[in-house]
Amino acid sequence: MTPAQQTALQALRHSARLLAAASLPTRQQALLQLAALLRANAHEDSAVLRANRADLEQARANALAPAMLDRLTLSPQRIEHIAADVERVAALPDPIFSELESRVRPDGLRIKRVRVPIGVLAVIFEARPNVTIDCAALAVMSGNAALLRGGKEANQSNMALFALVQDALQFADLPTAAICVWPAGEREELAHLLAQDAVLDVVIPRGGAGLHAYCKSVSKVPVLSGGVGICHMYWHHSAHAERAVAVVLNAKTQRPSVCNALDVLLLDKACAAATMPTLLTALAEHSVHCKLCPEALAMAAPSAWTSAADAGDFDTEWLGLTLSIKLVDDADAAIAHIQQHSSGHSDALLAEVPALWQRFVRAVDSAAVYHNASTRFTDGSELGLGAEIAVSTERLHARGPMGLNELMSSKWIVEGHYHVRV
Repeated sequence: MTPAQQTALQALRHSARLLAAASLPTRQQALLQLAALLRANAHEDSAVLRANRADLEQARANALAPAMLDRLTLSPQRIEHIAADVERVAALPDPIFSELESRVRPDGLRIKRVRVPIGVLAVIFEARPNVTIDCAALAVMSGNAALLRGGKEANQSNMALFALVQDALQFADLPTAAICVWPAGEREELAHLLAQDAVLDVVIPRGGAGLHAYCKSVSKVPVLSGGVGICHMYWHHSAHAERAVAVVLNAKTQRPSVCNALDVLLLDKACAAATMPTLLTALAEHSVHCKLCPEALAMAAPSAWTSAADAGDFDTEWLGLTLSIKLVDDADAAIAHIQQHSSGHSDALLAEVPALWQRFVRAVDSAAVYHNASTRFTDGSELGLGAEIAVSTERLHARGPMGLNELMSSKWIVEGHYHVRV
Protein backbone atom coordinates (compact mmCIF):
# COMPACT_ATOMS: atom_id res chain seq x y z
CA MET A 1 0.00 0.00 0.00
CA THR A 2 1.39 3.37 -1.02
CA PRO A 3 1.95 6.25 1.46
CA ALA A 4 -0.82 8.16 -0.31
CA GLN A 5 -3.25 5.29 0.27
CA GLN A 6 -2.25 5.06 3.93
CA THR A 7 -2.92 8.77 4.27
CA ALA A 8 -6.30 8.38 2.60
CA LEU A 9 -7.27 5.62 5.04
CA GLN A 10 -6.36 7.71 8.06
CA ALA A 11 -8.26 10.65 6.60
CA LEU A 12 -11.34 8.43 6.28
CA ARG A 13 -11.34 7.71 10.00
CA HIS A 14 -10.94 11.39 10.89
CA SER A 15 -13.57 12.45 8.34
CA ALA A 16 -16.07 9.92 9.70
CA ARG A 17 -16.09 11.77 13.03
CA LEU A 18 -16.60 15.13 11.30
CA LEU A 19 -19.39 13.80 9.09
CA ALA A 20 -21.19 12.19 12.04
CA ALA A 21 -21.18 15.56 13.80
CA ALA A 22 -22.41 17.54 10.77
CA SER A 23 -25.93 18.98 10.97
CA LEU A 24 -28.79 17.56 8.95
CA PRO A 25 -29.14 20.73 6.81
CA THR A 26 -25.45 20.55 5.93
CA ARG A 27 -25.63 16.91 4.88
CA GLN A 28 -28.82 17.60 2.92
CA GLN A 29 -27.15 20.54 1.19
CA ALA A 30 -24.38 18.26 -0.05
CA LEU A 31 -26.88 15.76 -1.44
CA LEU A 32 -29.05 18.34 -3.16
CA GLN A 33 -25.95 19.83 -4.77
CA LEU A 34 -24.91 16.34 -5.90
CA ALA A 35 -28.32 15.81 -7.50
CA ALA A 36 -27.99 19.15 -9.30
CA LEU A 37 -24.52 18.25 -10.56
CA LEU A 38 -25.79 14.90 -11.82
CA ARG A 39 -28.60 16.58 -13.75
CA ALA A 40 -26.07 18.98 -15.25
CA ASN A 41 -24.30 15.88 -16.58
CA ALA A 42 -27.42 14.16 -17.93
CA HIS A 43 -26.62 14.93 -21.57
CA GLU A 44 -24.61 13.00 -24.14
CA ASP A 45 -21.63 15.38 -24.20
CA SER A 46 -21.19 15.50 -20.42
CA ALA A 47 -17.94 14.45 -18.77
CA VAL A 48 -19.76 11.55 -17.07
CA LEU A 49 -21.24 10.09 -20.24
CA ARG A 50 -18.02 10.59 -22.21
CA ALA A 51 -16.18 8.63 -19.52
CA ASN A 52 -18.88 5.96 -19.57
CA ARG A 53 -18.64 5.57 -23.35
CA ALA A 54 -14.89 5.09 -23.02
CA ASP A 55 -15.48 2.35 -20.41
CA LEU A 56 -18.08 0.70 -22.63
CA GLU A 57 -15.78 0.75 -25.65
CA GLN A 58 -13.05 -0.96 -23.67
CA ALA A 59 -15.54 -3.42 -22.15
CA ARG A 60 -16.79 -4.46 -25.58
CA ALA A 61 -13.21 -4.88 -26.79
CA ASN A 62 -12.66 -7.17 -23.79
CA ALA A 63 -15.84 -9.13 -24.66
CA LEU A 64 -17.56 -8.31 -21.38
CA ALA A 65 -20.77 -10.31 -20.91
CA PRO A 66 -24.05 -8.61 -21.95
CA ALA A 67 -25.29 -8.54 -18.33
CA MET A 68 -22.13 -6.72 -17.24
CA LEU A 69 -22.41 -4.29 -20.16
CA ASP A 70 -25.95 -3.43 -19.10
CA ARG A 71 -24.84 -2.82 -15.52
CA LEU A 72 -21.99 -0.64 -16.76
CA THR A 73 -24.12 1.51 -19.05
CA LEU A 74 -25.18 5.03 -18.08
CA SER A 75 -27.61 7.21 -20.04
CA PRO A 76 -29.33 10.56 -19.52
CA GLN A 77 -32.38 8.68 -18.26
CA ARG A 78 -30.38 6.57 -15.82
CA ILE A 79 -28.52 9.63 -14.54
CA GLU A 80 -31.86 11.38 -13.97
CA HIS A 81 -33.06 8.35 -12.00
CA ILE A 82 -29.87 8.39 -9.91
CA ALA A 83 -30.30 12.11 -9.20
CA ALA A 84 -33.91 11.55 -8.13
CA ASP A 85 -32.77 8.81 -5.74
CA VAL A 86 -30.22 11.18 -4.20
CA GLU A 87 -33.00 13.72 -3.59
CA ARG A 88 -35.17 11.02 -2.02
CA VAL A 89 -32.34 10.12 0.35
CA ALA A 90 -31.95 13.79 1.30
CA ALA A 91 -35.67 14.01 2.13
CA LEU A 92 -35.62 11.09 4.57
CA PRO A 93 -35.66 11.60 8.36
CA ASP A 94 -32.27 12.08 9.94
CA PRO A 95 -31.10 8.69 11.23
CA ILE A 96 -28.34 10.08 13.47
CA PHE A 97 -29.41 9.97 17.11
CA SER A 98 -32.94 8.85 16.16
CA GLU A 99 -34.41 7.07 19.16
CA LEU A 100 -34.86 3.30 19.12
CA GLU A 101 -36.24 2.84 22.63
CA SER A 102 -36.42 4.58 25.99
CA ARG A 103 -37.53 3.94 29.55
CA VAL A 104 -37.34 5.45 33.04
CA ARG A 105 -36.52 3.18 35.96
CA PRO A 106 -38.46 3.46 39.25
CA ASP A 107 -35.43 5.20 40.78
CA GLY A 108 -35.59 7.92 38.10
CA LEU A 109 -32.65 6.73 35.96
CA ARG A 110 -33.44 7.63 32.33
CA ILE A 111 -32.31 5.15 29.66
CA LYS A 112 -32.54 5.39 25.91
CA ARG A 113 -30.93 3.80 22.88
CA VAL A 114 -30.21 5.84 19.75
CA ARG A 115 -28.82 5.22 16.28
CA VAL A 116 -25.24 6.28 15.52
CA PRO A 117 -23.15 5.84 12.34
CA ILE A 118 -21.16 2.63 11.96
CA GLY A 119 -18.04 4.64 11.09
CA VAL A 120 -16.08 3.74 7.95
CA LEU A 121 -17.70 1.58 5.28
CA ALA A 122 -15.80 -0.20 2.51
CA VAL A 123 -18.01 -1.04 -0.46
CA ILE A 124 -16.45 -3.38 -3.03
CA PHE A 125 -18.45 -3.52 -6.25
CA GLU A 126 -18.19 -4.50 -9.89
CA ALA A 127 -19.50 -2.91 -13.10
CA ARG A 128 -22.11 -0.63 -11.53
CA PRO A 129 -21.05 3.05 -11.71
CA ASN A 130 -24.40 4.11 -10.22
CA VAL A 131 -23.26 2.41 -7.00
CA THR A 132 -20.66 5.18 -6.60
CA ILE A 133 -23.45 7.72 -6.20
CA ASP A 134 -25.88 5.53 -4.25
CA CYS A 135 -23.22 4.64 -1.68
CA ALA A 136 -21.87 8.17 -1.42
CA ALA A 137 -25.34 9.64 -0.86
CA LEU A 138 -26.30 7.07 1.77
CA ALA A 139 -22.94 7.40 3.52
CA VAL A 140 -23.18 11.20 3.74
CA MET A 141 -26.79 11.16 4.95
CA SER A 142 -26.03 8.49 7.56
CA GLY A 143 -22.84 10.20 8.76
CA ASN A 144 -20.51 7.41 7.64
CA ALA A 145 -17.27 7.79 5.74
CA ALA A 146 -16.98 5.41 2.80
CA LEU A 147 -14.24 3.79 0.77
CA LEU A 148 -15.59 2.81 -2.65
CA ARG A 149 -13.71 0.28 -4.76
CA GLY A 150 -15.31 -0.29 -8.14
CA GLY A 151 -14.27 -2.68 -10.86
CA LYS A 152 -11.61 -1.90 -13.47
CA GLU A 153 -14.23 -2.00 -16.22
CA ALA A 154 -15.99 1.09 -14.75
CA ASN A 155 -12.94 3.05 -13.67
CA GLN A 156 -13.40 6.13 -15.86
CA SER A 157 -17.13 6.35 -15.10
CA ASN A 158 -16.50 5.99 -11.37
CA MET A 159 -13.86 8.70 -11.35
CA ALA A 160 -16.11 11.12 -13.26
CA LEU A 161 -18.92 10.53 -10.77
CA PHE A 162 -16.52 10.74 -7.84
CA ALA A 163 -15.50 14.21 -9.01
CA LEU A 164 -19.15 15.29 -8.64
CA VAL A 165 -19.27 13.85 -5.11
CA GLN A 166 -16.13 15.78 -4.18
CA ASP A 167 -17.59 19.01 -5.57
CA ALA A 168 -20.82 18.49 -3.62
CA LEU A 169 -18.97 17.84 -0.34
CA GLN A 170 -16.83 20.92 -0.86
CA PHE A 171 -19.93 22.99 -1.67
CA ALA A 172 -21.45 22.04 1.70
CA ASP A 173 -18.15 22.54 3.55
CA LEU A 174 -17.94 18.86 4.45
CA PRO A 175 -14.63 16.93 4.44
CA THR A 176 -13.92 15.72 0.91
CA ALA A 177 -11.83 12.88 2.36
CA ALA A 178 -15.03 11.34 3.80
CA ILE A 179 -15.72 9.61 0.47
CA CYS A 180 -12.73 7.91 -1.09
CA VAL A 181 -12.61 6.05 -4.40
CA TRP A 182 -10.02 3.28 -4.22
CA PRO A 183 -8.34 2.21 -7.47
CA ALA A 184 -9.30 -1.21 -8.75
CA GLY A 185 -6.51 -3.74 -8.78
CA GLU A 186 -5.79 -7.44 -8.50
CA ARG A 187 -7.11 -9.75 -5.79
CA GLU A 188 -3.81 -9.53 -3.90
CA GLU A 189 -4.27 -5.78 -3.56
CA LEU A 190 -7.86 -6.30 -2.41
CA ALA A 191 -6.66 -8.76 0.24
CA HIS A 192 -4.36 -6.07 1.65
CA LEU A 193 -7.25 -3.61 1.77
CA LEU A 194 -9.46 -6.16 3.54
CA ALA A 195 -6.82 -6.44 6.27
CA GLN A 196 -7.24 -2.79 7.35
CA ASP A 197 -9.34 -3.56 10.41
CA ALA A 198 -7.85 -0.62 12.30
CA VAL A 199 -9.58 1.77 9.89
CA LEU A 200 -12.50 -0.04 8.27
CA ASP A 201 -15.56 -1.01 10.31
CA VAL A 202 -17.47 -3.11 7.77
CA VAL A 203 -16.93 -4.46 4.26
CA ILE A 204 -19.94 -4.63 1.93
CA PRO A 205 -19.27 -6.60 -1.28
CA ARG A 206 -21.68 -5.92 -4.11
CA GLY A 207 -21.17 -8.21 -7.08
CA GLY A 208 -21.05 -11.86 -8.10
CA ALA A 209 -20.85 -14.91 -5.89
CA GLY A 210 -17.08 -15.12 -6.36
CA LEU A 211 -16.52 -11.63 -4.96
CA HIS A 212 -18.68 -12.36 -1.90
CA ALA A 213 -16.93 -15.65 -1.22
CA TYR A 214 -13.49 -14.06 -1.59
CA CYS A 215 -14.27 -11.21 0.79
CA LYS A 216 -15.68 -13.59 3.40
CA SER A 217 -12.66 -15.89 3.22
CA VAL A 218 -9.96 -13.19 3.29
CA SER A 219 -11.27 -10.16 5.18
CA LYS A 220 -10.17 -9.28 8.71
CA VAL A 221 -12.98 -6.71 8.73
CA PRO A 222 -16.60 -7.86 9.34
CA VAL A 223 -18.32 -8.59 6.00
CA LEU A 224 -21.98 -7.83 5.38
CA SER A 225 -22.71 -9.91 2.32
CA GLY A 226 -25.59 -10.29 -0.09
CA GLY A 227 -26.84 -9.37 -3.51
CA VAL A 228 -26.49 -12.81 -5.10
CA GLY A 229 -30.03 -13.63 -6.14
CA ILE A 230 -31.34 -17.00 -7.28
CA CYS A 231 -34.91 -15.74 -7.31
CA HIS A 232 -37.94 -18.04 -7.53
CA MET A 233 -41.60 -17.62 -8.35
CA TYR A 234 -44.22 -20.30 -7.64
CA TRP A 235 -47.28 -20.15 -9.91
CA HIS A 236 -50.16 -21.85 -8.08
CA HIS A 237 -53.09 -23.14 -10.12
CA SER A 238 -55.39 -20.55 -8.49
CA ALA A 239 -53.45 -17.62 -9.98
CA HIS A 240 -55.08 -15.39 -12.61
CA ALA A 241 -53.35 -16.68 -15.75
CA GLU A 242 -53.13 -13.50 -17.81
CA ARG A 243 -51.96 -11.37 -14.88
CA ALA A 244 -49.51 -14.05 -13.81
CA VAL A 245 -47.84 -14.02 -17.25
CA ALA A 246 -47.41 -10.24 -16.98
CA VAL A 247 -45.73 -10.58 -13.56
CA VAL A 248 -43.39 -13.33 -14.81
CA LEU A 249 -42.41 -11.21 -17.82
CA ASN A 250 -41.72 -8.19 -15.64
CA ALA A 251 -39.66 -10.18 -13.15
CA LYS A 252 -37.61 -11.76 -15.93
CA THR A 253 -37.30 -9.11 -18.64
CA GLN A 254 -37.72 -5.61 -17.13
CA ARG A 255 -33.98 -5.62 -16.35
CA PRO A 256 -32.58 -9.15 -16.58
CA SER A 257 -29.00 -8.30 -15.57
CA VAL A 258 -29.76 -7.48 -11.93
CA CYS A 259 -29.89 -9.58 -8.78
CA ASN A 260 -33.67 -9.33 -8.25
CA ALA A 261 -34.57 -10.63 -11.71
CA LEU A 262 -36.38 -13.96 -11.85
CA ASP A 263 -34.26 -17.10 -12.33
CA VAL A 264 -36.59 -20.03 -11.61
CA LEU A 265 -40.31 -20.43 -12.26
CA LEU A 266 -42.05 -23.26 -10.41
CA LEU A 267 -45.28 -24.05 -12.24
CA ASP A 268 -48.13 -26.01 -10.68
CA LYS A 269 -48.81 -29.22 -12.63
CA ALA A 270 -52.55 -28.64 -12.20
CA CYS A 271 -52.39 -25.64 -14.55
CA ALA A 272 -49.31 -26.41 -16.63
CA ALA A 273 -51.09 -27.78 -19.70
CA ALA A 274 -53.36 -24.74 -19.89
CA THR A 275 -50.74 -22.08 -19.23
CA MET A 276 -47.50 -23.37 -20.78
CA PRO A 277 -48.26 -22.51 -24.45
CA THR A 278 -49.16 -18.88 -23.69
CA LEU A 279 -46.33 -18.49 -21.19
CA LEU A 280 -43.61 -19.89 -23.47
CA THR A 281 -44.84 -17.84 -26.42
CA ALA A 282 -44.76 -14.66 -24.35
CA LEU A 283 -41.27 -15.42 -23.06
CA ALA A 284 -40.01 -16.18 -26.58
CA GLU A 285 -41.39 -12.86 -27.80
CA HIS A 286 -39.13 -11.24 -25.20
CA SER A 287 -36.13 -13.36 -26.33
CA VAL A 288 -36.09 -15.44 -23.14
CA HIS A 289 -34.52 -18.87 -23.47
CA CYS A 290 -36.29 -21.37 -21.20
CA LYS A 291 -34.50 -24.34 -19.61
CA LEU A 292 -37.24 -26.87 -18.94
CA CYS A 293 -37.45 -29.85 -16.62
CA PRO A 294 -38.27 -33.15 -18.43
CA GLU A 295 -42.03 -32.92 -17.75
CA ALA A 296 -42.22 -29.33 -18.95
CA LEU A 297 -40.10 -30.12 -22.01
CA ALA A 298 -42.49 -32.95 -22.94
CA MET A 299 -45.40 -30.47 -22.91
CA ALA A 300 -43.63 -27.75 -24.90
CA ALA A 301 -43.83 -27.40 -28.65
CA PRO A 302 -40.41 -27.62 -30.36
CA SER A 303 -38.79 -24.20 -30.30
CA ALA A 304 -35.41 -22.51 -30.57
CA TRP A 305 -36.31 -20.78 -27.29
CA THR A 306 -36.53 -23.96 -25.17
CA SER A 307 -34.09 -26.69 -24.17
CA ALA A 308 -33.67 -29.35 -21.50
CA ALA A 309 -32.51 -28.10 -18.13
CA ASP A 310 -29.12 -29.36 -16.94
CA ALA A 311 -28.38 -30.41 -13.38
CA GLY A 312 -27.10 -27.00 -12.30
CA ASP A 313 -29.72 -24.86 -14.03
CA PHE A 314 -31.88 -24.61 -10.91
CA ASP A 315 -28.94 -23.27 -8.90
CA THR A 316 -27.92 -20.55 -11.36
CA GLU A 317 -28.30 -16.78 -11.13
CA TRP A 318 -28.76 -16.13 -14.84
CA LEU A 319 -28.25 -12.33 -14.97
CA GLY A 320 -29.63 -12.44 -18.50
CA LEU A 321 -32.52 -13.64 -20.65
CA THR A 322 -32.56 -17.25 -19.46
CA LEU A 323 -35.23 -18.78 -17.21
CA SER A 324 -35.39 -22.23 -15.61
CA ILE A 325 -38.90 -23.74 -15.43
CA LYS A 326 -39.85 -26.73 -13.31
CA LEU A 327 -43.25 -28.36 -12.83
CA VAL A 328 -44.18 -29.13 -9.22
CA ASP A 329 -46.95 -31.25 -7.72
CA ASP A 330 -48.19 -28.72 -5.18
CA ALA A 331 -47.26 -25.90 -2.81
CA ASP A 332 -45.35 -28.25 -0.51
CA ALA A 333 -43.09 -29.28 -3.39
CA ALA A 334 -42.59 -25.66 -4.45
CA ILE A 335 -41.70 -24.55 -0.93
CA ALA A 336 -39.31 -27.50 -0.52
CA HIS A 337 -37.57 -26.60 -3.78
CA ILE A 338 -37.18 -22.95 -2.75
CA GLN A 339 -35.88 -23.94 0.68
CA GLN A 340 -33.23 -26.12 -0.99
CA HIS A 341 -32.18 -23.89 -3.89
CA SER A 342 -32.93 -20.25 -3.01
CA SER A 343 -30.09 -17.87 -2.18
CA GLY A 344 -32.41 -16.09 0.28
CA HIS A 345 -32.74 -12.94 -1.82
CA SER A 346 -36.26 -12.62 -3.31
CA ASP A 347 -38.93 -15.28 -3.83
CA ALA A 348 -42.56 -14.93 -4.89
CA LEU A 349 -45.95 -16.63 -4.95
CA LEU A 350 -48.68 -16.17 -7.56
CA ALA A 351 -51.95 -17.39 -6.03
CA GLU A 352 -55.48 -16.40 -5.07
CA VAL A 353 -55.58 -18.45 -1.85
CA PRO A 354 -54.96 -16.31 1.27
CA ALA A 355 -54.16 -19.31 3.45
CA LEU A 356 -51.45 -20.39 1.01
CA TRP A 357 -49.85 -16.94 1.14
CA GLN A 358 -49.77 -17.08 4.93
CA ARG A 359 -48.05 -20.45 4.80
CA PHE A 360 -45.67 -19.39 2.03
CA VAL A 361 -44.48 -16.22 3.76
CA ARG A 362 -43.69 -18.17 6.94
CA ALA A 363 -41.99 -21.09 5.21
CA VAL A 364 -39.87 -19.17 2.67
CA ASP A 365 -36.98 -17.63 4.59
CA SER A 366 -35.77 -14.98 2.16
CA ALA A 367 -34.91 -11.31 2.59
CA ALA A 368 -37.98 -10.36 0.53
CA VAL A 369 -41.07 -12.51 -0.05
CA TYR A 370 -43.74 -11.48 -2.56
CA HIS A 371 -47.40 -12.28 -3.18
CA ASN A 372 -48.74 -11.52 -6.66
CA ALA A 373 -45.92 -9.07 -7.36
CA SER A 374 -42.67 -9.01 -9.31
CA THR A 375 -39.38 -9.71 -7.53
CA ARG A 376 -38.02 -6.56 -9.21
CA PHE A 377 -39.28 -4.49 -6.27
CA THR A 378 -36.38 -5.65 -4.05
CA ASP A 379 -34.68 -2.30 -4.38
CA GLY A 380 -34.04 0.47 -1.89
CA SER A 381 -35.70 3.12 -4.03
CA GLU A 382 -38.80 1.00 -4.72
CA LEU A 383 -39.23 0.05 -1.05
CA GLY A 384 -39.04 3.64 0.17
CA LEU A 385 -35.41 3.75 1.35
CA GLY A 386 -34.34 6.36 -1.20
CA ALA A 387 -31.50 4.14 -2.43
CA GLU A 388 -29.56 1.12 -1.25
CA ILE A 389 -25.93 0.39 -0.56
CA ALA A 390 -26.51 -3.33 -1.23
CA VAL A 391 -29.11 -6.07 -0.74
CA SER A 392 -28.13 -8.18 2.25
CA THR A 393 -28.99 -11.85 2.46
CA GLU A 394 -27.41 -12.14 5.89
CA ARG A 395 -29.47 -12.76 9.02
CA LEU A 396 -27.57 -10.51 11.42
CA HIS A 397 -27.88 -6.71 11.67
CA ALA A 398 -29.35 -5.99 8.22
CA ARG A 399 -31.40 -7.98 5.74
CA GLY A 400 -32.76 -6.98 2.35
CA PRO A 401 -32.08 -3.58 0.75
CA MET A 402 -29.74 -1.62 3.00
CA GLY A 403 -30.73 2.02 3.38
CA LEU A 404 -29.94 4.61 6.02
CA ASN A 405 -31.08 2.69 9.10
CA GLU A 406 -29.10 -0.38 8.06
CA LEU A 407 -25.92 1.72 7.99
CA MET A 408 -26.32 2.65 11.64
CA SER A 409 -25.14 1.09 14.87
CA SER A 410 -26.56 2.14 18.24
CA LYS A 411 -25.48 3.29 21.65
CA TRP A 412 -27.09 3.58 25.05
CA ILE A 413 -27.48 6.95 26.73
CA VAL A 414 -28.11 6.85 30.47
CA GLU A 415 -29.04 10.00 32.37
CA GLY A 416 -29.02 10.07 36.16
CA HIS A 417 -28.92 12.41 39.13
CA TYR A 418 -25.75 11.12 40.81
CA HIS A 419 -27.18 7.58 40.75
CA VAL A 420 -25.12 4.70 42.11
CA ARG A 421 -25.76 0.99 41.70
CA VAL A 422 -26.80 -0.78 44.89
